[in-house]
Amino acid sequence: MNETTTSEVKQFDPLDMRNYRIEKLPKRQKSNIEKWLATAGIPLSILAFIIVGFFIHLPFLDGILYDDLVSESARKAFTKIGNDAFARSNHLMLAIFLAGIILWITEAIPNYLTSLILIISLVLTGVLSEKEAYAQLGHPVMWLNIMSFVLASMLVTTGVAKRFALWFILRFGKNAGSIFISFIVINTILSAFISATTAKAAILLPIFMVIAAIYGARGSEGKNNFGRSIVLQNLLNINLGAGAFVTGSGANLLAAALIGGAIGQTIFFADWMAAMFPIMVGLMFIGYILAMKVYFPLSKEERMPQIEGGMERLQMEYKKLGKLSFQEIKSVVIFVLILGFWATDKLHGISATAVAFVGAIVALLPRIGVVKWNDVDIPWHLMLFSAGAYTLGSGFAVTDLPSISVNAFFDHLGIKDETPFWLIYVLLTGVMTFSALLFQSKTMRTMIFVPIAIGVAGRFGYEIVSLALPVAFMIEHVYVLPFNSKPAALLYETDQYSYSDAFKYGITMMIISWFLIILAGQTWFKFLGITPLGVF
Repeated sequence: MNETTTSEVKQFDPLDMRNYRIEKLPKRQKSNIEKWLATAGIPLSILAFIIVGFFIHLPFLDGILYDDLVSESARKAFTKIGNDAFARSNHLMLAIFLAGIILWITEAIPNYLTSLILIISLVLTGVLSEKEAYAQLGHPVMWLNIMSFVLASMLVTTGVAKRFALWFILRFGKNAGSIFISFIVINTILSAFISATTAKAAILLPIFMVIAAIYGARGSEGKNNFGRSIVLQNLLNINLGAGAFVTGSGANLLAAALIGGAIGQTIFFADWMAAMFPIMVGLMFIGYILAMKVYFPLSKEERMPQIEGGMERLQMEYKKLGKLSFQEIKSVVIFVLILGFWATDKLHGISATAVAFVGAIVALLPRIGVVKWNDVDIPWHLMLFSAGAYTLGSGFAVTDLPSISVNAFFDHLGIKDETPFWLIYVLLTGVMTFSALLFQSKTMRTMIFVPIAIGVAGRFGYEIVSLALPVAFMIEHVYVLPFNSKPAALLYETDQYSYSDAFKYGITMMIISWFLIILAGQTWFKFLGITPLGVF
């Protein structure tokens, strides 16, 4: 038994990126609090569903009028089924949403199973038709993620990713600080081209996991501050980098399309980048300082490579790779072409999903391609998790529950049409920012809160861009809890950090980000003409 264990340990090569395939990530041990939440999650979710769905009748949901509705889907449903049935659908939608939130937060059952339960619940309660509910698995962003995972697997299988990681650590790994700053640069560059944060996470995960192993981070009982910092900073930077560009994620593109449609103008790449690039890069460096100086300071030992043989071993491993193979060259060419087509979509009009489709097909072609299907590393549990989130978004669109709730909230507080712009600005950006703690999909949050911002701007007589665009700028702050986004769920499985590590670091960055967007609204956004002069 001991001999077998020793042999298995010896066979583990921290420089072999195949050890960091998604399905090989270690199973995390839950803390006592997490175990308690998991035990309570199922009964609490059932109780919430029954009480809200069948015993509580909220007045603002019972008295819905056609003119109160914003969503066209909701207006069609209202006309088709009538006031009473529409109110019943809203109560059931709210009940399903609350039950799902409880299951996702407590992790009483796997997230993908919660998503499957949500989908069938929306069907059985009649909130959504089967066609609408099941169709979300075919959402274009879902296919973009799947094809991007094929491309990421291509880089790992051919050895390009390992070659880059070794070159990277030899070039920039003279000290720990330079490694973290280099990842800021890499994340920013990739974000301009890759419209899928999950794909970026899949591409970068093997690289920073190898580097973490080199610096002594082993996960589970072998956690150290280097491992915590490199994974959590990359999670932060993957999302902040996406927020710097309108092409950074599908949710950004959706937000720009919604706002552009409302104002009759296009939200251009340059407009978004001018507003958010300096803010997001600044936040990345703030995150670096907080991690290195406050939350995860490195000991003297953690600042130097701890792998046997040190940098000499890495140099030897790099030399073993020899010259670039033909397969590696092909994978680099395919990947660069994909990035090029993604970056020039305005010129050719081909969607990012279609481009990824073609790239993945070429990569998988027999004799021509560079990767086999069995070598492709696709986290299907995350895909199902996403399908549930998108289905919830469809449910919200059909019931118009978010805008109905917001209008009721404003009316309850007695907020009048002459309310100062700054108060509405602070409220809407804050709701968008902190909604990431509860919602599991950026696309869903975009479909809910950007139309709300557009509607609120119209209600109070302000320019749509002045409220809707700053709200859209807060889409990518989804790094606090593991269920807040697919990259967060993926990187949590590395077992390099705890729930509390992610929360204390992430919530601090989220609060700082909100205050920074408020400050920008009074300064930088005024200069760019986004927010009106003389309002604050």
